Parts: sequence; C-alpha cells; structure tokens
Amino acid sequence: MRSNYSAIIRRIGYIMAQYDYIIIGAGSAGCVLANRLSNDQRNRVLLLEAGGADTSPFIHIPVGFAKTLTDRRINWLYNTETDPGTNNRIHVWPRGKVLGGSSAINGMLYVRGQKEDYDGWRQMGNLGWGWDEVLPYFKKSEDQARGEGPYHGIGGPIHVSDITEHHPISDAIIEAGVQAGLSFNDDVNDGDQEGISYYQLTIKNGRRVSAATAFLKPVLSRKNLTLEINALTQKVIFENRRAVGVQYEQHGEQLEARAGKCVIVSGGAINSPQILQLSGVGPGELLRTHDIPVIHNLPGVGENLHDHLICGVRYRVTQPITINEISHGIPLVKEAIKWALTRKGLLSLGPAHIQAYVKTRPELATPDVQFVILPATMDGEKYIKKGEMVLEKQPGMTLGALQMRPESRGSIRIKSPDFRQPPAIQPNYLSDPLDQQTLVEGIKWGRKIAEQPALDPYRGKELSPGPALKTDDQLLAYAREASATIYHPVGSCKMGSEPMAVVDHELNVHGIDHLRVVDASIMPKISSGNTNAPTVMIAEKAADLILNNN
Repeated sequence: MRSNYSAIIRRIGYIMAQYDYIIIGAGSAGCVLANRLSNDQRNRVLLLEAGGADTSPFIHIPVGFAKTLTDRRINWLYNTETDPGTNNRIHVWPRGKVLGGSSAINGMLYVRGQKEDYDGWRQMGNLGWGWDEVLPYFKKSEDQARGEGPYHGIGGPIHVSDITEHHPISDAIIEAGVQAGLSFNDDVNDGDQEGISYYQLTIKNGRRVSAATAFLKPVLSRKNLTLEINALTQKVIFENRRAVGVQYEQHGEQLEARAGKCVIVSGGAINSPQILQLSGVGPGELLRTHDIPVIHNLPGVGENLHDHLICGVRYRVTQPITINEISHGIPLVKEAIKWALTRKGLLSLGPAHIQAYVKTRPELATPDVQFVILPATMDGEKYIKKGEMVLEKQPGMTLGALQMRPESRGSIRIKSPDFRQPPAIQPNYLSDPLDQQTLVEGIKWGRKIAEQPALDPYRGKELSPGPALKTDDQLLAYAREASATIYHPVGSCKMGSEPMAVVDHELNVHGIDHLRVVDASIMPKISSGNTNAPTVMIAEKAADLILNNN
C-alpha cells in the first residue's frame, strides 16, 4: 500500500511540475541549451533524454568510437528504407541514445565548415546567420588548445586539440596532397577550408569531450535544472496553437510536465520531425493517415533531409606500420596499457587523421569534397552492410571522399502514431546527377593523392575500387554499392520563410507559439564538413535568442 501511495504522489508531482523551459533531447544542442538557459537562476529548466547515462567506457576512450557505433544500449541504430540510389540497400544510421546524444558516439572531428555556408543561410533570408554573426558563437563554446585568436576562443566548454601523435603514413599523405596541388592549411576552421592538414579533435587529456561532459555535467548541481533520463517523449502538449508542455514515458509511466515560456525540441534530424509529427504539427495528409489530430498543417516537417555520403579508396600498405596491425591481440593490449598510464597512443586518437578539401571543378569558388583519411582499412563488407568498424589485420590506408553539399533530398515520416516506433527514413542518396558526378570526381581525387611520389614507399595494390574500374560509369556503380553514411543527417526542420520552411530565423516553429526547434535539423543546407561543431553553434546562438526574447 505504501509503495502504491508513493507512486501516486510521484505521478502527481510530475503532472503538476511547472518549468519555464522544457528541452527535449540531451544531445549536442540540448546540453548547450540546458547550460545556458539555467545560468539564470530565475529560469526553471527541465531536460528530457530518452537514453540513459553515459557510463560506457567506450564513450570516453576515443578509439571506443568503433564500439559505440554498434551498441544498442547507447545508440538508436536506425535503419533507413531501401534506397534506390544505392542499389536498394538499407543503411544503418547511428544516433546517440545517451547523455550527450551523437556527440557521445561521433568521431570527435572538429570542423566548422566554410564561411560561405553561413553567408548562404543569410542570403536565403535567415537574418543573423551569416559567418560574421555566427563566428562569435563558435568562439564562445571553444577552448582552443592553440590559444586565442581572431577565429578562436579559449575558456569555453569544448576543448579542441591537435592530434598528439603523427603517423609516418599520415605525414606522407599530407606531402602527397601538396604534390597533388593542394596547399597545406593548418587551420581549416577560419572559414577558408581549401587544402590538407591534420584534423583537430574534441579530445582533452586522451578522453572524449562530449556535449554532456562539456556543458551538462558541470552544471547538474544547479537547483533550477532538472534532468530526466530514460524519458521518451510522446508528444508536445498544446492549448490551441500554443505549446504548453510535454507528455513523455519514463519507466513505463505516462508523465507530463508544463512549460510557462517555451518547449524546445532538440531531438536531432530524425527525432525532431518525428516528435512534431506525433504532436500534430506537420504534413496534414500524413497526420490524418495516422489519425493524429492536425494542430497545424506544416508540410515541410520531415522534408529537406540530407546527409553526407562517403566512399573510400583503399590501398594495401607494403610495410607493417599501420593502425591495422596494432588493433588486435597483444599489440592492442600494449596500447591499452599505454593509454591507461599516459592517456596517449592508439586509444587516444580519433577515427581519422588527415583532412583534405578539394574542388572537383575549376569553376567552383570553394571546395566541394572533403576527405577523411587514415592509415588503416576496415572490413568493407561489415562497414557497408552493418555499419561495423572492424579493422583488417593486414596493413592498409583509406582515403574516404564525401560530397560536402549534396543536392539529393530525402524525408523523415512517421509510420505510426506509436511514439516508440522509429519513423521511415528515406535518404534518397545520389538521386541528383550533380551528386553522382561529384562523388565520382572525389574518388578520382583520392587516387590522385594516393599515387603521388611521397607515398611510393608505402603504397601497395589498390583494394577498392580496384584498378580495373576506370570509367565514370564504373566508378559510379562502385559508389552506389560501396558508399555509406558519415553520420551527418540534417535539414528536416528547415529554417526559412518559404512554404516548406519549418522554423523562422529565430527558430520558432511557424504557426505555433512558444515552440522552437534547435538542432541540426534546422540547417537549410548542410555545412561543409562534420556537423557537430555547427550544431553546438546553433544552440549557443539559440540560447541568446531565447533569453533575449523572454
């Protein structure tokens, strides 16, 4: 009887809980918002996270990235629908189901993109989102190991560091890139990307820096900030067209919380449109199909989905000095001991060493292809079919090319009114001819770099695509079969003012009061490169917009 009484009291407490702000999703954006909004003690903030605590050691050890990609305890591991552009394959889309969201399972590569990306957003009518206007927010979040400068900040929550150990093959690849016509660009995060260099990483003292460790955990003691984990959002609650709260499920209970000022959806490019649709905000025909009352017919919710598709050029290496050989057996044990004692070595490194940004056509103003390069090769079949990063045992190196500004567009659409069921993810990869052409040219550029004299001491046979594949048609066929996501879905709650836009330039949902979306889904066009740093910037700017308007 006592336990039943306690459960009733607990439930009433949740139902009657009143907050100023409710944030749905403790990922890259949600953790930033929770930190910044709760900094004013007058603001009562509730942060809801569908996943659990970030206790897995593989989250915090950088090389554990490979394990987090397949761990269903911390990863949603969504499956796409069959994709016509990639030979009707089903792609695995990892997404973080844990504090920190996808920043807890990503590759820790710190890439802002090009200044033209953000100037382009502004030219589309999104006032306040040009490069000069977003740069202060990049700097605000940053603790740059190289020090402060015109483009970089220090003292922010996210530590940005250089790779601690240079591999001889990686050094040779940089030399090869210069021989191929690229400049050495030691800072691609000043808005000008073109060139080749080592990546910078969100790693500090040999450990991952996620949004949770950087923004959330240092402020969890604030009395005005409440965190609820294992809390799966069912829907946003409306009174007329005003968002007033959130209904969610936690430990089998249906619970509610109320927001006096704003509900903020930060579920990411998959879950944010899903939550809006389940709540009655989205394409009216889709909602009626699932017997969901239409609060507001907003046709762009779930549309404009796009992602970076990567396709690798792989080579055998003639010397036993690559990461492949030290990632198994006794050598791996030695590396684990080294990391435990010094926080250095293989386990302290990210999944990629070298970045290169190239133009595939001379008339382009800025690069359109990014390279993710490492002195290692993965089991191609396991990676392509299952998303598993399993390194080969023989020496190898990989030059992975991705088109940074794809034109192909897909969608996120609920399959059911059941909030527990994943939505239909249709990426529509390579559906646009420009995407096909650009990825083929990227593969050619990968070969061009790999064939330079600097790599003569190391380069063995080409494993894939393989020397027999030479024509554009052959390389496109290879790309359709061997390409995979690089985990950058964006755009499904597009920012703008035209009919298919979902949020305005202050990230308010069109036609709804007191409801915002803040995450990578608001990008009208994807940034040129990895998307975690831009997502943190979006949340930093959104926090100021919210605080200044309430």
